[in-house]
Amino acid sequence: MISHPSRHCTVELQALPSRIGQVRRIVSAQLRYWHMDALIDRAALGVTELLSNVHRHARPDKSCTVELELAPDRLTVSVRDNDPRLPVPADVADLPDGGPLATCGRGLAMVAAVSESWGARPDGENGKVVWFTLSAPAVVRPGPARAPRRAAEVRPAPEPVRVGTAARAPAGSRVGAGVALTAEAPVAAAPVASATTVASASAAPAGPSTRAPARSAVPG
Repeated sequence: MISHPSRHCTVELQALPSRIGQVRRIVSAQLRYWHMDALIDRAALGVTELLSNVHRHARPDKSCTVELELAPDRLTVSVRDNDPRLPVPADVADLPDGGPLATCGRGLAMVAAVSESWGARPDGENGKVVWFTLSAPAVVRPGPARAPRRAAEVRPAPEPVRVGTAARAPAGSRVGAGVALTAEAPVAAAPVASATTVASASAAPAGPSTRAPARSAVPG
């Protein structure tokens, strides 16, 4: 059974050689999902060693549970089995395949070498938990996308005002005789008579006229 809430992953299995490789792939995939690619090699190596210890030493059966827990600053990998005996680290130099290039048999010595810390504790009356931790690197996540800056609105330049010339009405036409006006050629308005012109016109003689003869004041 596999369960993996947002920052927690649990795998239950029998610690058999065929299943150890499968769990190793599951751990690698989960760390990629958490964007913890830098921890994959060490975590997969550590969990392989712990499961190998369960396969070699756990009694009465090989059932166990692998648990991954990601905190903001560290990853904790633990393996729980049904054997209450706590493990005792062995000196690598004393192992048959010991040495810096050995690929198996190093167990907890290898776990201690790849991890920041490790330990073992009893789990109830009939089991134990062996765990190790790795420092979690800071994850750089993209910031919120900013709205694109709005381009400055370009307004078209106003069209130049075209000044037309006054259309002259043909000689002899009356004002308001239906002369068409356009915006380009407005008809010039008739000049307004000045006050001096009006006064001069009123003072001018009206023209020749016949005056009535003066009547004599002497009765005849």
